Amino acid sequence: MMNQQGQMHQNMHTGMVPPQQNHGGHEVFDVHEVLSGTIGTLNLYTMLRPSVKDQELQTILDRQYQFIQSEYNTTVDCFKSGQDPSVPTQSYKMTQDNDFVYGMQPSQPKKPLQSTSEITDECISGLMLGSIKGAAGSKAMAALEVTNPVVRRVIADSIPNCIEMAYELSIYQNKHHYYQVPQLAQQDMQQLLNAYAPAQMNGQMPNQNQTH
Repeated sequence: MMNQQGQMHQNMHTGMVPPQQNHGGHEVFDVHEVLSGTIGTLNLYTMLRPSVKDQELQTILDRQYQFIQSEYNTTVDCFKSGQDPSVPTQSYKMTQDNDFVYGMQPSQPKKPLQSTSEITDECISGLMLGSIKGAAGSKAMAALEVTNPVVRRVIADSIPNCIEMAYELSIYQNKHHYYQVPQLAQQDMQQLLNAYAPAQMNGQMPNQNQTH
């Protein structure tokens, strides 16, 4: 008991806190939002899976679910302990190619579903994509507020995984013409591509040597 009181007194004197308490107020709220959102994504995937018809989409859903679940456990671990998690961060890698089909094809106007019997793979993949894109935004905002170095790294490392999963889903949608990618006219495209020139790297700030 005396040792604990002595340690607490020393921590108060030096400004140091135990690792499990090494969190700022904004950090706690933002990480709670990230974890709640992750549970929402996992619940969404669980509810959608029985309605998936395409085997490829089912494989993507299962792979992403397992990865998100593991990443969730890693985040919870380091958030509670304030120290390195027992399972380190991983990188999600999609297995398909990254070829996009450009151009527009005629399609029926989209409209809200009238019943659950109308749920299609297009709808499912769109809901998955929307959830992952939302997670990327909330994690980016949270990482900017985190003071605990381990939690900050874990959340920051998870943002590229969201980007990879969203890219995987957008490629799947594009291949099945659910997500079409229009292009600009060639002349407009070239003008925009050439709208910027490189900065001249001279090794110092502009006007640095001017005297007042």
